[in-house]
Amino acid sequence: MMAMKLIATLVLLISIGESHTKTLLEKLQDDPDLSQFADLLERDGAAKSALDYRSATIFAPTNQAFQRYPDMKANIQYHITNTPNKLESLKSVIITDMDGNPPIYISRKRSPHGEEIYVNNAMILKSRSNVELKNKYGKRQVLHVIDDILVPLTTNQGSNEIYNPDALQFLTNANIFNIGSHRVRSFHQRVVYSKRESLFQADGYHTFFIPVEEGFKPPPRPELIDKKVIDGHVIPNHVIFTSSATLDHPFETEAFEDNLKVTATFFTQNDGKSAKTYVKSNTVIGDAKHTAGVVLAEVVLGNIPVKNGVVHLIHRPLMVVDTTVAKFLESFKEKEDGPLFKFYEVIMDVGGEFMQAINNMKEVTLFAPSNEAWNRPEVRNILANKQKMREILNLHLVSDRYSAEKIRSNNNQIIQIPTNVDKKFLYFNVLNNGDNKTITVEGGGVNATIIQSDIAATNGFVHIIDHVLGVPYTSVLEKLQTDPMLNDTLWLGTRNRFNEQLNGTTARYTYFVPSNRAWKSLDNEIPSTYKKLFMPEFSYHANSILERHLIVSNRVYTMSDLKNMSIATDTLILQTVRDQLKIRISEHDRRYSITWNNKKINVFRSDVICTNGIIHVIDHPFIEEKDVIIPLNGATKNVYQLPSLITSVLLIASTYFLI
Repeated sequence: MMAMKLIATLVLLISIGESHTKTLLEKLQDDPDLSQFADLLERDGAAKSALDYRSATIFAPTNQAFQRYPDMKANIQYHITNTPNKLESLKSVIITDMDGNPPIYISRKRSPHGEEIYVNNAMILKSRSNVELKNKYGKRQVLHVIDDILVPLTTNQGSNEIYNPDALQFLTNANIFNIGSHRVRSFHQRVVYSKRESLFQADGYHTFFIPVEEGFKPPPRPELIDKKVIDGHVIPNHVIFTSSATLDHPFETEAFEDNLKVTATFFTQNDGKSAKTYVKSNTVIGDAKHTAGVVLAEVVLGNIPVKNGVVHLIHRPLMVVDTTVAKFLESFKEKEDGPLFKFYEVIMDVGGEFMQAINNMKEVTLFAPSNEAWNRPEVRNILANKQKMREILNLHLVSDRYSAEKIRSNNNQIIQIPTNVDKKFLYFNVLNNGDNKTITVEGGGVNATIIQSDIAATNGFVHIIDHVLGVPYTSVLEKLQTDPMLNDTLWLGTRNRFNEQLNGTTARYTYFVPSNRAWKSLDNEIPSTYKKLFMPEFSYHANSILERHLIVSNRVYTMSDLKNMSIATDTLILQTVRDQLKIRISEHDRRYSITWNNKKINVFRSDVICTNGIIHVIDHPFIEEKDVIIPLNGATKNVYQLPSLITSVLLIASTYFLI
């Protein structure tokens, strides 16, 4: 009897528990961070009814998402689908409950923290998602929390409704959709003229870039929009929203074929306050009508979902190269969030000579520092020095065309590129990282990385770099540590702590630094000396050799200083850390050379300015065969000046006695 009562009690408790199982709406209402969405859902009769009677997946934005758009009227039914889908079963395209059943798009992106999942432009907060509940009819319902509001394409009030348009319907009827003041009439006309309507109504799911009306100025730009250019505005078979885009990844466009290859890439520009999204077309292989190079366009209104993908409105057409380098810079005059706005601002502040210099050049390559580069404290400290800034600006200017591909393919041949500053050159290094080939450029002692390459102009190229050239921000030691061309000298100086002094701030260093090639040259000439010098057990020799290359003083010596000092005397005597360095300085074709011990040594890079000194990169070390010998067991380590014959005898004798 007692057992039957106990069972009855348990059944009652279970039934009470089941009767109080939370519904999905109650779950939303109980979460203080989802209260705004819950309130809108409860007041939407159709959406609430759908939850009462059938299965569903709900994508619920957080309150913070709503606060970013205080005036937006969210469409609740665009956040609801009629099938219950947990994260692992989300398909790439899902039909929503909104009128016309427009789709939402699911994309997955790898990140350092694992896989990220996006629905349109909103990221799914995985730790708060995959909540599975049932309504009173036992229908499964799944809740996913997202960090942004899903925004469908809607029409203006009073317009004839067009439910779920494809990209062509959007382009044809753009004036009736809620896209602000943007108009796309000129691009639509070119699509019709080129008979490419089918591209925008194609089945499947694609990404479409549509330039707005303002981007068709000045003429004759509209006439340059031909069939291939239009094809370059479509990424087939990929639906890419800006938040989920894999940045700096080139996607093949419809204009990627045998004789013309055009890619499109998303990237962002952060001005410290907000981030702007840009797309760039890269005509990797051009033809007679389509110039090779990159064209940048700002996404002025992105993430417009359509039946066959997503549309991004951009501020100008892609692929079209019809402005000079100077005109390209001037385009940032009114764009404070543009990627080169601060560079243009500095140019205008210093004076018009720099722009005049660009205009006077038939062919131009400009290495333009990014906005972030101008924010570094060491750069801000010299902005008021107009004379210095003029020289710095001209250090970024080359009177010839150098594309990234030309730099990469000729990396072994292009030794120095003269700049618009007399006797100042740029030096390049290509770093291979798998398929990526990063290009670094050095000028005035500063090493910068090209972060946006090959922006094409009618008279040349613009490359955006991450540092201002000519404004040092590293010590002599830091320069050695960050320049791959100086790795061997860095390694030699590390073993016996020689390098530690090079970070000092109380003295000034003039350092003649042999390049990696210089040491390789020594290996070819005197292999035994090279081998001994780089053997760890004989590292004390390295210190002695490096001391011959280092001057510690209360000033630095540029190559121009040394040349002027040598005018009055045939041989210039410099006091190094080790001893006296006797040299002669000569100059030919704006390049310096040093004669030491009757050997002519070229100065590969002169006047690499550092915060505590200066480096001159030389193509052969100051070293002779007699400088490095292996002493007998127990002998002093300071045997440097023995003749080569005696050295050989000692080596043979040492080997004999060891046997």
